[in-house]
Amino acid sequence: MADTANAATGTKRDFLTLSATAFAAVGVGAIVWPFIHSMNPSRDVLALASTEVDLAPITAGMAVTVMWRGKPVFVRHRTPEEVTAARAVPMTDLKDPARDETRVQRPQWLVMVGVCTHLGCVPLGQKPTDQKGEYNGWFCPCHGSHYDTSGRIRKGPAPANLEVPTYTFMTDSKIRVG
Repeated sequence: MADTANAATGTKRDFLTLSATAFAAVGVGAIVWPFIHSMNPSRDVLALASTEVDLAPITAGMAVTVMWRGKPVFVRHRTPEEVTAARAVPMTDLKDPARDETRVQRPQWLVMVGVCTHLGCVPLGQKPTDQKGEYNGWFCPCHGSHYDTSGRIRKGPAPANLEVPTYTFMTDSKIRVG
């Protein structure tokens, strides 16, 4: 009879221990969850994770600037002359060698982050009235960096080409950046 009482007591003790442990685990989870959830990106950041650009109104020779992740993205509809000029540059003339073919998905469309790789300025060259530099691309007036029609650094202190973001053609006249 004593064995039966100890078995019943042990079972009650095990049940109480298990219940208390489960209750504590749920309590810790309820306290920790808001802190973990606060590390997720906010809705406005998620909205900027990608942006769509309608290419239809952009005529040859024209450029537009869109915002993506808080940075300007240059989208330029290059003329056949600009494409030819970009592809004719010998790799030995470039500070950061990159073929034009690797920087674009379609020859006429150049998409790149419009932030100078020297000190983070926004180069000029998007507007028709802007100074485009010696290579008819973009010019950063802060320290004199010149970029060509493929966004490659050609002259000045910038160490690298303008960055090409991840983008995809959704249709012939629409891209998604990001």
